[in-house]
Amino acid sequence: MKTDYTIHPIAYIYNDFPNKFGIPRQSGLINSLKSILIFEPEYRFPEALRGLEDYTHIWLIWGFSENMTSGWSPTVRPPRLGGNTRMGVFATRSPFRPNALGLSSVRLEKIEFTSEYGPILHIAGADLMNKTPIFDIKPYLNYVDSHPDASDGFAGPVKNYALDVSCSEELLNRIPENKREALLDLLSQDPRPSYQNDPKRVYGFSFAGFEIKFTVCEKKLSVISVIPG
Repeated sequence: MKTDYTIHPIAYIYNDFPNKFGIPRQSGLINSLKSILIFEPEYRFPEALRGLEDYTHIWLIWGFSENMTSGWSPTVRPPRLGGNTRMGVFATRSPFRPNALGLSSVRLEKIEFTSEYGPILHIAGADLMNKTPIFDIKPYLNYVDSHPDASDGFAGPVKNYALDVSCSEELLNRIPENKREALLDLLSQDPRPSYQNDPKRVYGFSFAGFEIKFTVCEKKLSVISVIPG
């Protein structure tokens, strides 16, 4: 039986990532990254959030808005496996899925009530691009959602992967002070596509209104420029 469903965004997320490149590969990896969630006008009811302030984490159900028309494949190439090994799409968190839906666990830092936008959620650790549509929000329940003895599958061996980041004080000082830690944490997670490993290649991505340029040689990432805009 085939049934079509229609869902609508209840909110959108706003942060420092105007493009997909550079976004953390998983939620919760970089809690120094901050975002806000603003509801659509028809969902700006403070009573809809009653009790949510008692939770430290929430689940976001959202849409891969940049991949809605890209189609899907039964197998994909996970970046952390070097981009050359194919795994089943349902064994990965690839954005190229039959239904372009994402699931992220994020930290809820506070709920702000405003006259212009109604309730605004301040969150940390999101792996979403700016203006990503949010379809639903659910509280994270530690006693059922956390499984410390769970297997990490093929992702386990690379969970502690990180680069040594080199960035001069001059370049780092061009970034607003409250965003420097997030940038360094982000760079340490290696923003490159994993199938690209050319030490002479200059990579770049947009973050917080700046274009960040860098190179990677073996496990050392070197920031070479920080340009406004």
